[in-house]
Amino acid sequence: MIPSPTTATPESHPDCRADLSQIVALHPALIDGDKEITQSNAVIEYLDLFHGHGIPMIPDDPRQALEARMMADVFDDYVHVQMQRIVGDALRSKEERDPRGVTDAHALMDRSYAWLDLRLQGKQWAACGRFTIADCAAAPALFYGDWVHPMAERFPVLAAYRQRLLTRPSVARVVDEARPYRRFFPLGAPDRD
Repeated sequence: MIPSPTTATPESHPDCRADLSQIVALHPALIDGDKEITQSNAVIEYLDLFHGHGIPMIPDDPRQALEARMMADVFDDYVHVQMQRIVGDALRSKEERDPRGVTDAHALMDRSYAWLDLRLQGKQWAACGRFTIADCAAAPALFYGDWVHPMAERFPVLAAYRQRLLTRPSVARVVDEARPYRRFFPLGAPDRD
């Protein structure tokens, strides 16, 4: 039997002191016994496989699993990474900024929003007719994505989906717990959400 996953600290796991700094640099990180899992999607899949008691975030049906993973990758690569490029640029000194990179990131987010707006028509969730790993990827991508590249008026289907995500209890909890840190958002957190 696999023990419950834990968060390792140098104090609780002295033998992993050297490895921990390398693992945590690839956040998020999960240490479960001798298993070290990094990256959100892999952590979700691992928890599904070895500690899940509810409906899995990755469907058992291979075709549905493919759809869920594909959509998770779309949100990660075409929304979240682009949003991070824009935010990261704001953290740089003026002489290190990359205006062209920011312009390109906004353009790719715009194209991605348009594609997602069409793809999500008539759907409650991003894939498979239920909440999956795709929605787990979508929540932070669209939460912050809309802050740096607003979607509401031009992409109403996507904006409505984002709003559904924000009302899901697990997502709402994360958003509420992070409220005290909004002042650190380098582009200025909007007075909403």
